[in-house]
Amino acid sequence: MDATDLAYAGIAKQAELIAAGEVSSRELVELCLGRIERFDGQLNAFRVVFAERALMEADQADARRGAGEGRGGGVGRPLLGVPIAVKDDVDMAGDLATYGTAAEDRPAPADSDVIRRLRSAGAVIVGITMGPELLLWPFTESQTYGVTCNPWDLGRTPGGSSGGNAAAVAAGLVGAALGSDGAGSIRIPAACCGLFGIKPQRGRISIAPHSDGDHAWHGLAVYGPLARRVQDAALFLDVTAHEGGGTFLPAARQAPGALKVAVSLRPPLPQPMDAQVLRATEDVASMLRTLGHSVEHRDPPWLRALPHVIVRYLRGARESGRALAHPERYERRTKRVMRLGDLVSDRVLAEARARERTVAAKLGALFADFDVLLTPVLAEPAVQTGRWAGRGALWTLNGVSRFTLSPLLSAWNVTGQPAVSVPAGFTEDGLPLAVQLVGRPNDEATLLSLAAQIEAERPWAQQRPPGFS
Repeated sequence: MDATDLAYAGIAKQAELIAAGEVSSRELVELCLGRIERFDGQLNAFRVVFAERALMEADQADARRGAGEGRGGGVGRPLLGVPIAVKDDVDMAGDLATYGTAAEDRPAPADSDVIRRLRSAGAVIVGITMGPELLLWPFTESQTYGVTCNPWDLGRTPGGSSGGNAAAVAAGLVGAALGSDGAGSIRIPAACCGLFGIKPQRGRISIAPHSDGDHAWHGLAVYGPLARRVQDAALFLDVTAHEGGGTFLPAARQAPGALKVAVSLRPPLPQPMDAQVLRATEDVASMLRTLGHSVEHRDPPWLRALPHVIVRYLRGARESGRALAHPERYERRTKRVMRLGDLVSDRVLAEARARERTVAAKLGALFADFDVLLTPVLAEPAVQTGRWAGRGALWTLNGVSRFTLSPLLSAWNVTGQPAVSVPAGFTEDGLPLAVQLVGRPNDEATLLSLAAQIEAERPWAQQRPPGFS
């Protein structure tokens, strides 16, 4: 395997190669750091790179493997020596989690739960990736850190808010990355960059030390992986899950059986949708029929979720913004979103949370008849960078809600159930297309099995952005 193939191999294969002694962790980390140095000037995917620390940890991983740890498939440390990246919203002892802002200057006192799990599994964290300010937007641009670009087209956004993650993985700078999703922030960049991304069941991955309110948008936000392949995401999920871990990689290697699939093409709000997006979704639906699945058109009652998304997003933005040290440093647009959050009273928030089960039941009624829901992810492929540059809060909120088909994505943050973005080909101009699969509560396994079946039928991971070999 040459260096470029190794960079794009994904974390599952990289872990196998390290465990077998076919490549050292230091060689792999040096490869990733070299690609970051070579390509990140074009992408702006990383806020900070831990070069010296990562090399030291790679040497430690190689010493452990040399002593017999991690052989036989990496049992005990399944990611021993494998480089990954993390989003700028996770605590790592002694480092800043800035949430894409200039407002934080207090290093985290300790690792968060998810970082402890990644380190325990042997992963080497090579850097922290970019996000938009306060992680509010489905594009990755800010006055503080500049514009992050999509490796498939440097004039396009990689999505957001986990846009730096997606750009890094798509360009082969790392094999997978830890993202977060409060209203589509894993699925959107995965769709923009031709990756597989999963928003797991709420509670699957611990958000500690954070609470439900301060940085989790009152239950909307969860951690999850962006990866090149389904099995990479499944392995990542096994490592980071504090309940249900150890079952997801086997699910990704198992055929799903015949499923009942609902497909919805009607946007929640009256708006145009790109014809190539619709064709890609119909094409996946047709493929599922040929694979033996039952597919039927059915539209959930999307709008029941919209008020709950708005209330929790705005109040969450206010509280997340106030939790950082210097809120006076935010951009004007961010401050305006926070002021909108001031309008959400404690009573309105409490009522929204109290009605969550009712909303989940209304949306979940579809899953009494179907195993999986299939939808588009976005109204159009990755948009040009700067589309909302200089715009105010309300203008931007209106524009991005049309781009992301809100609440088609965010409804499942309200209900908490798992959803994934699956690559579905390319536009005539070479931009990635994607579909969303939504599963029943606590049923990531079915989504992983079905996505892996789609991947086996139409492999996508061998496609690489031109210019990043």
